[in-house]
Amino acid sequence: MLPTSLSPVHSSSLYSPSLFPFSPFPSFSSSFSSSSVSLEPSSHRLCSLRLYSNAHFRITYKSNGLKLNCSLKEPLKVMISGAPASGKGTQCELIVRKFGLVHISTGDLLRAEVSSGTEIGNKAKEFMNAGRLVPDEVVTAMVTARLSREDAKENGWLLDGYPRSFNQAQSLQSLKIIPDVYIVLDVPDEILIDRCIGRRLDPVTGKIYHLKSFPPETEEIKARLITRPDDTEEKVKSRLEIYKQNADAISTTYSHIMKKIDGNHPKEVVFEVIDSILSQVQKDKEMKMKLGKSNQSTSVQDNWRGIPTKLNNIPHSRDIRKYFYEDVLQATQRAINDGRTRLKVEINIPELNPEMDVYRIGTLMELVRYLALSFADDGKHVKVCVQGSMGEGALAGMPLQLAGTRKILEFMDWGEYEAMGTFINIGSIGGKEVDEQDDLFILVAPQNAVGNCIIDDLRAMTDAAGDRPVILINPRLKDLPASSGIMQTMGRDKRLEYASSFENCYLFRLLYYAGTQYPIMGALRMSYPYRYELYKRVDDPSGKEKYVILSTFPAKPSTDEVNDAFEGKPRNESKKALGFWGFLSGIF
Repeated sequence: MLPTSLSPVHSSSLYSPSLFPFSPFPSFSSSFSSSSVSLEPSSHRLCSLRLYSNAHFRITYKSNGLKLNCSLKEPLKVMISGAPASGKGTQCELIVRKFGLVHISTGDLLRAEVSSGTEIGNKAKEFMNAGRLVPDEVVTAMVTARLSREDAKENGWLLDGYPRSFNQAQSLQSLKIIPDVYIVLDVPDEILIDRCIGRRLDPVTGKIYHLKSFPPETEEIKARLITRPDDTEEKVKSRLEIYKQNADAISTTYSHIMKKIDGNHPKEVVFEVIDSILSQVQKDKEMKMKLGKSNQSTSVQDNWRGIPTKLNNIPHSRDIRKYFYEDVLQATQRAINDGRTRLKVEINIPELNPEMDVYRIGTLMELVRYLALSFADDGKHVKVCVQGSMGEGALAGMPLQLAGTRKILEFMDWGEYEAMGTFINIGSIGGKEVDEQDDLFILVAPQNAVGNCIIDDLRAMTDAAGDRPVILINPRLKDLPASSGIMQTMGRDKRLEYASSFENCYLFRLLYYAGTQYPIMGALRMSYPYRYELYKRVDDPSGKEKYVILSTFPAKPSTDEVNDAFEGKPRNESKKALGFWGFLSGIF
């Protein structure tokens, strides 16, 4: 749905099929170039239309001065943070070049306001001349004024290095200035120090060089290079400490949309990650806009609110269960919309962890029902599949975790609209279960049992499903060798290769000390298409708990990587034996 601001007087004529024969204005025939296009109806000189490749779809009505702006691309709102020498400036240039955002730096703003002699600039100048920091309210007013300008509204904005304190972040929140994503460039201290103390300034051109990574082109330039006063090791360490304090202070405000990126790579590699994140954010915003759900507070992960607390309190509240059901649904929908067809969901809250004594099969069934009904609401025919008995004769049986699940599904309440039997059907796992009408398949905890392997039935089903999505909910496909020879060494590589062909669209696991299930030390989360996020559970001064992000990973982290993040070790440090952090068996 395209937002409009038409008065009732004009609305009927503007949407007339004779004027707009294409959807959503049903009647233009047109072709768009990559840069811009102008269209005019042949019988009426009513409007001109221009399509800009990086921003907006604009229709301007000329006959009576009426203007209508219809944005097909929701402008991005991005905050970026990074320590001195983290490469933030370079990444800002690349982001602006790719996405056309308005780059807003408080340093540049201060200088511009002061030189222009504006009211805000004069106030800031008084403090600067007195050698004092410019107060938060002055800087926030300056930033707010810049963000309110038309170019920032139309093209989106990139707020560079601001906010720097908790109060600044809260001020922006109160003014409804809310970013879609908060990018943090993460670089080890020793790398940052080396980058800083190796920097040299050319006083003639203002160009910055580095003695190792970006040396001057000629000896003449080299001879006149100088070291900036702030680029001594002592001052760099002091600046890093201040930066860390500021970053920690605002992390709680933006933890739910924070994307921490490993900045210790070439600029092209770092930008590739940033580009992927921002492109997906924009895609999500456009999808919401089409659904008529776009609003100012929408965040990068569908307004994800952060990890709920008190997860060791059993039974989980209805709100917590629904919270995770919705989190899983959104990730799964994004993956399917991107054309992914072999997916798995791994969710390990206590009630869904069969290794804990509080495991509840009803919670698993609720999750499956929530997913199935949601996809059915979109008009898809869903087949919910539970593996049947395995083996023959006296050896026939099924995993204890799945005993009775099919009956539970059949007797569950599937809503008032008779979805069960029409859009939703229950079946088993196997190639013969795939019907032509089925659009996607949800498989409930498929798993091997001692002496019986589900892989062959699973493979037959995915082969028959073709390019239709198959979603595994909490699968357990590890080999369980039996004395009869089932799942022994022969064929193991092929089985493992097939199992790994399913990609995570969602993962959530709580982390504990080795051999315990209390207290919760943290959590690992991944929601497609975003990176794996590692969180640490902490108690704030008020006594309430919260989850603070420690790091992000492009792929599922190893136990060593998780240990290092908890202990604050740089990622490029050589690996040692496993640390004292231990987690539930089979997590990684």
